[in-house]
Amino acid sequence: MNNIRKSIFICTLLAISALANAQNGVNSPYSRYGLGLLSDRAMGFNKAMGGVALGFRDGQEINTANPASYSATDSLTALFDLGLTLQNGNFKMGSLTQNARNSSFDYFAYAFRATKGLGITLSLQPFSKINYEFASEKRTIENNTSITDSYTYTGTGALRQIMLGAGWQIFRPFSIGINVGYMWGEYEHNMTNSTSSSTAYSMRRTYSATLSTYTLDAGVQYTIDLPKNNRLTIGATYSFGHDMWGDAVRKTATVSSTMEASTEVILEDAFQLPHSFGLGVTFYSNNKLRAGIDATWERWSKVHFPTSQNYEDKEGASEWTPHTGILNDRLKFSGGVEFTPDYESSSFLKRSRYKLGGYFSRSYANANETPSVSLKKPVEFGISGGVTIPIRNRNLFYSAPKLNITLSWVHTNIPYYSNQNSRSETLRENYLRLSVGLTLSERWFYKWKVQ
Repeated sequence: MNNIRKSIFICTLLAISALANAQNGVNSPYSRYGLGLLSDRAMGFNKAMGGVALGFRDGQEINTANPASYSATDSLTALFDLGLTLQNGNFKMGSLTQNARNSSFDYFAYAFRATKGLGITLSLQPFSKINYEFASEKRTIENNTSITDSYTYTGTGALRQIMLGAGWQIFRPFSIGINVGYMWGEYEHNMTNSTSSSTAYSMRRTYSATLSTYTLDAGVQYTIDLPKNNRLTIGATYSFGHDMWGDAVRKTATVSSTMEASTEVILEDAFQLPHSFGLGVTFYSNNKLRAGIDATWERWSKVHFPTSQNYEDKEGASEWTPHTGILNDRLKFSGGVEFTPDYESSSFLKRSRYKLGGYFSRSYANANETPSVSLKKPVEFGISGGVTIPIRNRNLFYSAPKLNITLSWVHTNIPYYSNQNSRSETLRENYLRLSVGLTLSERWFYKWKVQ
């Protein structure tokens, strides 16, 4: 019966995560660029701390941001972690404003300790998301005031990744880890130019791709013991950049009352993932205070990427091929603090963990479709706060499950050049997010003794 209960428990969580994975969770014009809006890879325990994680290691938490942390997994328990987010977005582009509500699947993870000093983790997470729909105002065609045209833009898609990771504590202060994963997904961007006259040309252009690739992340952690039961953990990570498997397809259809024509261009192996680096430091004090800072750098400017922009070669002919420099290097700083009044107290409020954090990031996707115009780089920043609530289990031999609740506010500021108005404008996005994560700790590996 016990094994049946465990099997049902695992299958239920996997089913929930698979169903939730189908929900996109965004509705942003900015997801039109690059591979879409990148997910933060934060788990329930650190979402309220700005996503800081590279120096975090705790036997009752699954930290996929640094696989070296898996070596701290408790030897008696199997950990399950599942997270969801509800958000309200507000978008402003010139005189246009829009609100949208979404829900999304954040992650599912399972971890256990295989042997002394070796932890194993399996996780499923979104990598990026695409979802938008907007239209331009109608305008008169040059030299013909009786005909108007307008543009409509739509896009959908997502990239997801499943990872198997291992973390090994080589000796007391030093641990290493690795995540090996598989990423897959698809996207489709549509642009339709419609005219008010059946004799004038209308155009529909579609950019699409079906992508897949492997992923490889490595991490290290080093812990320094300090006086008065304090310690410092330094963490570093590296993600291997490489080509992705998949072709970029551009289809163009031109239609009028007298003719219809279509073309298709296929670019083979037109995508890459960037080399990424991370460094973080976390300070622990007496099981009461935890504070950390992280810095990550993703070299998106060095990857080649297909673009809807028209570039000219040396002979002056336009082309549509993969280029480097289409995207921006992403630099992100995050920090957070957590305080627990008394984790052994019988008081519910004193056992809870209170968190606060924030981050600042230079976004990777470039919204400037006019390379000859110089614009500032897009930026993103956010603040967050939350609480981890321990839920006491009736069976005192089981570790307490935890409910992680996070409230965050995120702002993005995206300069772009409007070809319609021939001037620089800004897309501003504000998100209010409520994230809920549930961490379950099942003591499967406890050996009972009867005297």
